[in-house]
Formats: sequence, structure tokens, C-alpha cells
Amino acid sequence: MANLKEIRNRISSIGSTMQITSAMKMVSAAKLKKAQDAITAMRPYSSKLTELLQNLSATLDSDAGGAYSKQREVSKVLLVVVTSNRGLCGGFNSSVIKETTQNIAANYQDVDVDLLTIGKKGNDILSKSYPVIDARNDIFDNLTFDYVAEVAEKIMKLYSDGTYDKIEIIYNRFKNAATQIPQVEQFLPIKPVEGDTNASADYIFEPSKEKIVLELIPKSLKTQLYKAVRDSFAAEHGARMTAMHKATDNATELRDELLLTYNKARQAAITNEILEIVGGAEALKN
Repeated sequence: MANLKEIRNRISSIGSTMQITSAMKMVSAAKLKKAQDAITAMRPYSSKLTELLQNLSATLDSDAGGAYSKQREVSKVLLVVVTSNRGLCGGFNSSVIKETTQNIAANYQDVDVDLLTIGKKGNDILSKSYPVIDARNDIFDNLTFDYVAEVAEKIMKLYSDGTYDKIEIIYNRFKNAATQIPQVEQFLPIKPVEGDTNASADYIFEPSKEKIVLELIPKSLKTQLYKAVRDSFAAEHGARMTAMHKATDNATELRDELLLTYNKARQAAITNEILEIVGGAEALKN
């Protein structure tokens, strides 16, 4: 059994760890509320805009639909991988990295694959195995639509000029504080609408479909990337809050066990001292 000083040092160390994990949990909980409200408010707008875009592009030929609607033979793919800049968030980053490697192994064995990473953790791991054309770790320092739109414009240009034939976004979709769902979304080319393409008849377009598409498609694509980054941002804080909550609970349980061990060891030491005193007194009598 460890001596009392060693146990006291371990209890003190665990207490310090508990303070850190508890503080990180509270910080993430505060940030999660704001991030959750932002993505919850944005999803209906993004979903409706994407639906409108798909209905619109389904009724236009490839030339009228613009460079972003053209379907090409896939020989080179770009994956936009969204992780976080910091760790201590459970399996948040590893799930996206795993989803990325599985996606490449399952779908892109015979094509060239490049990555554009958003988040330091994903770049640190994936850059060892795959070529990374750009690492935008600074996005989370200034998470605004205009800043993300700059990255979206660069990605859109890489598709329109023929550098890549297909672009996908891989990120964690926020469900709740305890659940994040790895998501793979096709960014470009624009996916054709599924089902009845006559749904676009419900809309009245002014001045014309062809003119609207020039503004609607770029805006929709920028919104899609911004939503993915926002989703990942909320999921990160949910994962970190949950991870720090579990870490605090585990530290509390370990501290209680050590306190029990400490008390038992202290009681044993006191008992031994008493026995030594009693034994000495008996020896003096004799």
C-alpha cells in the first residue's frame, strides 16, 4: 500500500484536475447555448434555400445552370474536412477523421484525392497520409459568414476551373450535447433534385430562372459551407461539455476511492502506533 504522503499528493493532483475539467465544462456549456441557437435558427433557411436551388437547377440545362451544375467524370476529388483546433472533446475529431479515411477507401480508391482542412486537429493527423492543399485553422477565430464565404469562393473556383471534378464536405452534425453525427455532404457539383422535378412549378421566378441562378447558386453554396462549419462548432462544444462532465465524474469517483484508501492507511498507522505503545508499556511492567 502506498504511504500516506503519496496518497495525499494524488488526492491533491486529482482535485486540481477536477477544477480544470469543471471549469472547461462550464465554459463549453456557455458557448454551446449560443452556438446551438445559431445553428438551430440557420437550418430551416439553409434547407429551404438548398431545396429551391435543386428545384431550379433541375429545370435548367447544364449550360444555363452554370459551371457549378455540370456533371463531369470524376478523376480528382477535394474533401473539405471540418474538425476543431483544440482537443479534450472526446471522440469528436477522431470520428470525422475516421469517416474521411473510410470514405476515401470506399469511394475513391482509383482517383486522386486532396484535402482542405478546417481545424488544426484534422490537419495534424490527415496531412500525414493525404495531400492537404490548404489548412484554414483560423476560421474558428473569426466565425462569420463573410469569412467562411471567402473559403467557399476559393473552393467554388477550384471546381469551376476544372481543378476538381467533385467536392465533398465532411463534418460532425450537431444533434444534441451528447450526440454528434459524422456527415458527408456533396458540395459540388450541385446534386440534382430527387423525385418529381415538376415541383419547381410552385415557384414564380422574377426576372427569370437563368438570371436568378447566377446569384442563387453562389449564395446557396456559401450558406451550405457556413452551415457545416456552424454545425461542427456547436457539435464541438457539445462534445467537450460532455467529455469534461464525464472526466469530472471520473475524477470525483477516483478521489473518493483514494480518500477511502487514505483513511484506511491512516487508521492502520494509528492502530500500529497504539499497539507499539501498549506493547512498550507491557514490557516495562515485566
